[in-house]
Amino acid sequence: MPMHLPRSLQYPPSTPHPLHSTAFSHSLRPRRPNGPPPAFASAEFPGSIPDSAQMPPRRRRRRSVAGIDQDDLLDPDALADPDSSFYEINGVRVHHKVCTHEDSSDQSPDSAITNADQNQIGLPIVLLHGFGSSVFSWTHIMRPLARIAGAKVLAFDRPAFGLTSRTIWSGDDTKPINPYSMAFSVMATLAFIDQLGAKKAVLVGHSAGCLVAVEAYFEAPERVAALVLVAPAIFVPVFRRKGVKENGVGEQEWQNKKDSNDSNLPTNPLNRIWGKFLELCLWIAGFLMNMIRAIGGVVRSLYYKSVVAVLRSSVGVMLVRLIMDKFGILAVRNAWYDPSKVTDHVIQGYTKPLRSRGWEMALLEYTISMIMDSISSSKVPVSERLSEISCPVLVVSGDTDRLVPRWNTERVARAIPGAGFEVIKNSGHLPQEERPEEFVSVVERFLRRAFGRPNNEQEQVLQAAV
Repeated sequence: MPMHLPRSLQYPPSTPHPLHSTAFSHSLRPRRPNGPPPAFASAEFPGSIPDSAQMPPRRRRRRSVAGIDQDDLLDPDALADPDSSFYEINGVRVHHKVCTHEDSSDQSPDSAITNADQNQIGLPIVLLHGFGSSVFSWTHIMRPLARIAGAKVLAFDRPAFGLTSRTIWSGDDTKPINPYSMAFSVMATLAFIDQLGAKKAVLVGHSAGCLVAVEAYFEAPERVAALVLVAPAIFVPVFRRKGVKENGVGEQEWQNKKDSNDSNLPTNPLNRIWGKFLELCLWIAGFLMNMIRAIGGVVRSLYYKSVVAVLRSSVGVMLVRLIMDKFGILAVRNAWYDPSKVTDHVIQGYTKPLRSRGWEMALLEYTISMIMDSISSSKVPVSERLSEISCPVLVVSGDTDRLVPRWNTERVARAIPGAGFEVIKNSGHLPQEERPEEFVSVVERFLRRAFGRPNNEQEQVLQAAV
């Protein structure tokens, strides 16, 4: 039924309805702004939202690992120092540096010759760095050691580290030897002894480099005159039970001293976080290794193939970048007795290899090779053959080594017949960097006892210095 409004509420016939008014129609029309169209307006639709072709390109976020730009990586040769050299071994360009005793002398030529005739050891020295390190780690001691030896001192970067070329390798490769394997590092060590023109040399290893030194000795004992093992990563600390003493040295005793030394250092929460993270990694590694030993050969083979496949995938690359970015610099600081003394120069020396093209792939291949070597049943572990070493041996430890504790290092010394053991005070995992003078002193005293005739007065001075 139609509804009629009162006449007083109806619009007069002469008054247009508001929705039909000219003013309202104009108000709904889009208004073009005065002046020229905006720069992003298209020709067809002035004032419209721009399309992708007309928008300015977005700046891609640059990748960085430990402060090193990953978008402008270079070949290792381009990063070499003026005193760098490269020596090709099985297609791998191995970066190394050599220091001669003539270069290390601060004396006049005549006095240097006289001093060399009276006190030189007459044996070259080959330096073997540890995991994540490079030739840089030996910078402070190469010249002093060359003066003591009266011969050349050579340090080289093992594949996957430093500026040695990153070589693509897989299990199906036709190359006779994996460049990231222990076997290649041993072969390179012996090759450099040949390059020095020597029948034998003194091998100085640090941390994981000690494994290379000892393996080289077992491969060719006649080529190794003596061994100096610094913070040797031969026995894994996580497998020892707390409080258990072996050869008179207990982990609990070392832990008590470590806590006492740490209390004297500036408090740094990052160091404690890194320490807990390292303990967790060691525990996981120990658990996995025990589990792998317990399972059968077929299952173990399938397990390792799956692990290798993951490491060689993009997931592995992302993982190694993440670890190096979050913990790389922190690990260097934690390796020192006093992290506050780690300078920018030291950080740059350790992060420089991250500017090398292919560093992630090489580090992953090294890890894979290390895993495969650890499960090989065809070779007796080095830790079970230490009693077979018959050459002169010196084992060195920092008194506050958080990575390879002093008690663990002394365990290695006691396993080798006749080995000497020295502890450098106020030093962590890198005594050759933190306390170079003290380090050189203990090595000099060892070499003179083994191959020379030490001067009694000089012996007393060296003893006081240590």
